[in-house]
Amino acid sequence: MTVTEQPSRPAQTAAPRWQPARDPAPLLPDAEPYRVLGTPAAARLDAELMRGLYGELVRGRRYNQQATALTKQGRLAVYPSTTGQEACEIAAARVLREQDWLFPSYRDTLAAVARGLDPVQALTLLRGDWHTGYDPREHRIAPLCTPLATQLPHAVGLAHAARLKGDDVVALALVGDGGTSEGDFHEALNFAAVWQAPVVFLVQNNGFAISVPLAKQTAAPSLAHKGVGYGIPGSLVDGNDVAAVYEVLTEAVERARSGGGPTLVEALTYRIDAHTNADDATRYRSAEEVEAWRAHDPVALLERELTGRGWLDEAGIEAAREAAEEMAAELRAAMNADAELDPADLFAHVFAERTSQLREQEAMVRAELAAESADGPAAGPVAGEEH
Repeated sequence: MTVTEQPSRPAQTAAPRWQPARDPAPLLPDAEPYRVLGTPAAARLDAELMRGLYGELVRGRRYNQQATALTKQGRLAVYPSTTGQEACEIAAARVLREQDWLFPSYRDTLAAVARGLDPVQALTLLRGDWHTGYDPREHRIAPLCTPLATQLPHAVGLAHAARLKGDDVVALALVGDGGTSEGDFHEALNFAAVWQAPVVFLVQNNGFAISVPLAKQTAAPSLAHKGVGYGIPGSLVDGNDVAAVYEVLTEAVERARSGGGPTLVEALTYRIDAHTNADDATRYRSAEEVEAWRAHDPVALLERELTGRGWLDEAGIEAAREAAEEMAAELRAAMNADAELDPADLFAHVFAERTSQLREQEAMVRAELAAESADGPAAGPVAGEEH
């Protein structure tokens, strides 16, 4: 006999303990993405906050351009650009308090930089020097996560642990639309909802999981609707409207901080550049589509709003550009210098106490390096010798 075939029972004032009682209506996102810029709601914005966000957007755009150029110069092995997605990245970093944690994916180096991380350290993984080029505890930024969505359960675990300890900590986890097709996404949302963990999930829906469009990943009305199945409220926001993203994330973070549990936020945005420098985006999307999204550029949207209201003038625009150029020049100079790497670092951060195997491996590497140093360059094969 199935649950639906059970005989009728007397009406109860509350659902049985084994069955969650939820009204789905409060969990549903709005039909249209939330917007602020270009609407009457923009009149109530804090001009100083918006000017600060504008400066960060300009800096973020220049950061993306410089990092992309570094790949062409061979200074980065790969770079997944967030050009066009800067509003999501900047807002995610700015809504967090010092004690909160950011859980980025490999595409979210800009969010890490906006949270205070040195751009060189943020790019160390993509340079191929270290698995993580920074101390996660210093800025409360988890290691950049290359496998899709595996950072989401980590964020839930940290947030749940903080809640159990009574710490005032919120975790904000970033993921792309492709990551929502992974099992880790399901597991993270399910545990977060059951535990009511203070975590916010921000899905940057940029239209493509590499070359796979969203329509081939899901048939849901929106990714924000997926929260309903877990008992998590969903929010849909224009991901290129930095004011809207900032407001939605601020509300979600404060809700989590006050004990209201997790929120799933879907930001509709667009990846202007290719997936990485190794991708040919022309094989799966048209130039006309990209140009249409350039008209909804997050930097231009905010600049238009601020100048139209008299909150930003040419001097302010130029100051933001000069600060961005200064950052780019410093990044360029630092990345053009060859890093000094110590092979012993391979063994330094694996275990708190090194295992016997690790000690044996380290001794082997040190012996091989010592032998190479002793033999010198003449230790290689002799010219003309057959092998």
